[in-house]
Parts: sequence; C-alpha cells; structure tokens
Amino acid sequence: MPRIRFIGLDVHTDATTVAAAVLNWEERLVGPAANRMELIRKLVAKLGPVKRLKACYGAGPTGHAL
Repeated sequence: MPRIRFIGLDVHTDATTVAAAVLNWEERLVGPAANRMELIRKLVAKLGPVKRLKACYGAGPTGHAL
C-alpha cells in the first residue's frame, strides 16, 4: 500500500514554511520557501505523486491565493 504524506503549510506574506509527515508520523521540516506560487508548486512536487499527498494550510489573508 502506498504511503500517504501529509503536508502542512504555514503561509505568511513573505514566506511559506512547509512540513511533511508520513503515516508512521515520521516528520520532517521541508523548509521555508518564498511565498511565490511557482516555488511552492516546485517544493510540493518534490514530496511525491499528487495522489499520495494530503495538504492543509492556514487560510488567513496571506493564504487565500494559495
């Protein structure tokens, strides 16, 4: 069974911090990225196939575009 990776994004005006965890709750900080759509997409693409990713983020005023 393929492992699901959970992604959390903490969105701010200048940067977004990304963390990931797999089903056994092994966690890792993927890192901050400039808050630009193309950079966020590139960073998330490195985490695995879209079908195995589940994501959530803070939908404050700086997260709506994401």
